[in-house]
Amino acid sequence: MAPDDDKPEVPGRTVGVRVWDLPVRLFHWILLVCVVTSVATGLTGGLWQMDLHMVSGCTILGLVLFRAIWGLIGGRHARFAAFVKGPAAVARYAAEFVRGRARRTVGHNPLGGWSVVLILLALAVQAGTGLFANDDIFLEGPLYKYAGKELSDRLTGIHNLMSRVIYVLVAAHVGAVAAHRFTGHDLVKPMITGIKPDADPAAGDGPTRWGRATAAAVVAALPVAWILSQW
Repeated sequence: MAPDDDKPEVPGRTVGVRVWDLPVRLFHWILLVCVVTSVATGLTGGLWQMDLHMVSGCTILGLVLFRAIWGLIGGRHARFAAFVKGPAAVARYAAEFVRGRARRTVGHNPLGGWSVVLILLALAVQAGTGLFANDDIFLEGPLYKYAGKELSDRLTGIHNLMSRVIYVLVAAHVGAVAAHRFTGHDLVKPMITGIKPDADPAAGDGPTRWGRATAAAVVAALPVAWILSQW
């Protein structure tokens, strides 16, 4: 039997507080693999590469749908309500971080929260427009037939533009993670283990809601399955 993901306590010692549930962590790392795959195949081109590009793009769309649902019904720190803050809170955190006085947050900090939202939106647009895109030669998205050439060309332009936007957002995200690591706050390891060693025990995420996670995954997978059936 696999170790209990919801019990970070080991007899005799405290290993920290579980903050990120397994659905969030799986989403994060699978998304990373898919984004890298999409970028690599999009830049290299080729028949089988673009087939893989389409599969990874559809997978990204499913992941974004899942994360949107999980942001509403998921664990304590996975919910958008826990980390999407107003402009004043974001500005205050940014100023404190620059001065080296930012307080550590258990989940996403106000800046990181908006980074998550912007990346999800950008990926949704990128994956969505790719479904209708064409290359004027022999490649067409699985839903191209529902758009027609003129609309497809416009969406292809947006698809190409959004790739540059995603580069910027991902670079900013990685830079922020590196900056926090420089200040002694490791954001990578907790996204692997789910555990934050310096968190208040009262801030734990609680047990993973596997029934909800399964339902969210099914709901997210259904439209993706239909899209692939049109390919």
